[in-house]
Amino acid sequence: MRAIRYHGPGQPFKLEQVATPEPGPGFVRVKITAAAMCHTELHCLDGVLNLGIHPLTMGHEIVGRIDAAGPNTGLSRIGERVIVYYYSGCGRCRHCLTGEEQICPNLQQEYGFISDGGYAEYISVPARNAVPLPDSIEDVNAAPIGCGVTTAVHAARLTDLNAGEWAVIYGAGAVGFGLIQLAGYYGARVIAIGRTPAKLRKAAELGAEYCINANSADVVSEVRGITGEQGADVIFECVGSKETMPLASRMLGRRGRLIFIGYTGPDFAVNPIQLIVFEQKIMGSVGASLGDLYAAVDLVSRGIINTVIDHTLPLEDFANAIKVMQSGKLVGKAVLTP
Repeated sequence: MRAIRYHGPGQPFKLEQVATPEPGPGFVRVKITAAAMCHTELHCLDGVLNLGIHPLTMGHEIVGRIDAAGPNTGLSRIGERVIVYYYSGCGRCRHCLTGEEQICPNLQQEYGFISDGGYAEYISVPARNAVPLPDSIEDVNAAPIGCGVTTAVHAARLTDLNAGEWAVIYGAGAVGFGLIQLAGYYGARVIAIGRTPAKLRKAAELGAEYCINANSADVVSEVRGITGEQGADVIFECVGSKETMPLASRMLGRRGRLIFIGYTGPDFAVNPIQLIVFEQKIMGSVGASLGDLYAAVDLVSRGIINTVIDHTLPLEDFANAIKVMQSGKLVGKAVLTP
């Protein structure tokens, strides 16, 4: 089959022929119909994220149909439309036992990271990782749920976002678009920060009450002014750059929660006096649980969250999608259709 392969930091992805996977016991094989592209792939290319595993098929936002089942799996699900949950934990640690296998210290699979992913024609995954999709969500629109929406659902859950709170979405991109809609659904008042006018227009369309262009505005003063000098209750930091991280901490209010979702590599420093005096919390959010994926599918099926698709391309045009992602002009997701 065809697959887009990663050969290490600084090396371009390559479209190659690899063996078609066969499902083992408890696994199903999915014929892939749509795979959304994530900014994580750019981090693999530039070495910001280097897990030391290659060659590797990329892609972790995967939709398709089950076309084969391994021993002890049964044939009843063949033909079923599914979205893939891209983590598979050890099943024994305290994190797995409480349904949080995305932080399992002994991951068995992580598709597109340490295991061959979905920029391919087929993938073999545990049957439990193949989550049913309702007919109301088309394949291309469903693909970004796998990371873009689930990441938003998981981060919002960790922050315990409440109605009436001020939520800043720092980074108006794919995950940010999901967070804007979800925060609005929770009843929060949403401030979106970005640099691209088209992305900020989309943020407003999706429900952001205020949109701030970081190219022309003092974002800390703007947020402080909008919130009556109180600062934000929750900040979703989807950029994680040397520039944005200290600004985010400065716009955080009393008992505010700053949660890091995006990253570009530099260290982050904050004076602990600020955290102590204002009883603030700083945390990180990685991926999502299987339960978060089920919740995300439900939210999209009910129209509470809409995925945003900018480009749809065949698998062989992946290089063009990479270029658009690197330009920063992509409004939403690029989706590959093997």
